[in-house]
Amino acid sequence: MNKTIQLQDLGNKDYKETWEYQEELFKGIVDLKIRNRREELTLETPNYFLFVEHPHVYTLGKSGDLSNLLLSEKQLEDKGATFYKINRGGDITYHGPGQIVGYPILDLDNFFTDIHKYLRFLEEAIILTLQEYGIACGRSEGETGVWLGVGTPFARKICALGVRASRWVTMHGFALNVNADLGYFDNIIPCGIRGKAVTSLNVELGVEKVNEDEVKEKILKHLTALFGCEFQYIAP
Repeated sequence: MNKTIQLQDLGNKDYKETWEYQEELFKGIVDLKIRNRREELTLETPNYFLFVEHPHVYTLGKSGDLSNLLLSEKQLEDKGATFYKINRGGDITYHGPGQIVGYPILDLDNFFTDIHKYLRFLEEAIILTLQEYGIACGRSEGETGVWLGVGTPFARKICALGVRASRWVTMHGFALNVNADLGYFDNIIPCGIRGKAVTSLNVELGVEKVNEDEVKEKILKHLTALFGCEFQYIAP
């Protein structure tokens, strides 16, 4: 089983271009698995992990409700934002500058074939990362992602999760608010959950800006421990 994950940091990249790139990597793994099965081969399947920051964009999952987007097409244009309906789970979410987005494109046959465990591991990596900054956070029952103030009137989400999996190959992933402009969340009902706020790491720490490269390093450290993997950096 191949436990090496090829890591690419795409920097600031358009959502649609990144989505197409994810699909290309995803299809490559799936096609190789199909070939292995048909031809009774044991060719090693690759794993990938993409870090990226998107320009302002709203995305709606396949089971999402369009009414959770509170902007017209013209208002989206005025805000310099785009909108896409996509093939991940979950409802509506926002991506933009100051947010660390991680897309693991993994063959779970290399690790474990349990999608629930996979989601919990992604959440756990974020929880452990935030705890290093002194942030008390955790899960909210029945809701994916990472939350602060669970069980209080001040519950707020700091990290959204939405994935797709086919033949145990994953795509899409998580979005952690680090230095995000939270005003953009006012234009949606985040993840379709009414009455829940959204927050960002810099807001919780009371600082203007958090070092995003440092946060990425911490996330990778915890993913390495949880998945028993090794990350190998490759130029995008």
